[in-house]
Amino acid sequence: MHSAMINYPHIASMVFNTPLYATPTLVQAVRNVLEPRLLGRTHDLPQSLGLDSGSGEEREMQRLNVAGRLAIIPVHGVLVARRGHINAACEEILSYEKLRGQINAALKHEMVEEIVLDFHTGGGHAMGCKELADFIRASTQIKPITAIVNFAAYSAGYYLASACSRIVASPTAGVGSIGVIVETYEVSRMEDEMGITFNTYYRGDHKNNNSPHEPITDQTVQEINKILDESYAEFTESVASFRGLDVSAVIDTQARLYRPKEALGAKLIDEIAPAQDAIDTIAQRYTSNTGTTPRNNRSIRAQARALDTSCQL
Repeated sequence: MHSAMINYPHIASMVFNTPLYATPTLVQAVRNVLEPRLLGRTHDLPQSLGLDSGSGEEREMQRLNVAGRLAIIPVHGVLVARRGHINAACEEILSYEKLRGQINAALKHEMVEEIVLDFHTGGGHAMGCKELADFIRASTQIKPITAIVNFAAYSAGYYLASACSRIVASPTAGVGSIGVIVETYEVSRMEDEMGITFNTYYRGDHKNNNSPHEPITDQTVQEINKILDESYAEFTESVASFRGLDVSAVIDTQARLYRPKEALGAKLIDEIAPAQDAIDTIAQRYTSNTGTTPRNNRSIRAQARALDTSCQL
């Protein structure tokens, strides 16, 4: 794929001027990839910026990693609302859309008794995160879903993990960053130095908010703060509900990054164990059932279909 085919402004719109449930480190890493390309300082092509076209239910069923009675689903890299790819820093990008499809396939799989989500992510988009978290929570009524933090579940990653039946963190893992961040992008001074002028004509007072071609306005800052407040409230209230905590306790974390012992004390996780040990322990619960037909398969499939339909309405 030629670099001219990469829609960098579209990719930038997924990063700037939009609320992110992501660590500042992750935002900086993505910005370091995008900035030189947006400014024309480099024209090299990230090896795989082509977007995944997504896949249907049957394909997700075939891709499902089923070990014994467990479906192990990776939640790795940058989390985005739709479609996925690999960025120039060779970090995986996973869409909520794809992850939901994988979970739904596991819910309907006859041999799967429990779903394990394997987390290693610094977070990503706020858009779409709550919807997937609510879907995960509802899915736990059909089959248990265990989050294994191996080795990071920050921000959007923790949002999703908190919706699971339980959370197990490896001894050197990290969780938290329960907060929201917005970064704006403005190049007007650089354009002035280059002798470039953009003339923008519009109707509607807010139509030109977040324009990169002029300094940010007080009106835009006010709108950004409103979005931040709403996104933060959604995040903290959801985590409090999922984890059985007071909202004030979640807010008191102030987006800190927690090591396992502190996280356990704050009730952000349920157990500390190496990832493989945790998986082995879960698998042992179903060892005695390996020679029998999983119970209530027809009922489970019906529940999964009903849940999938209701969450799309």
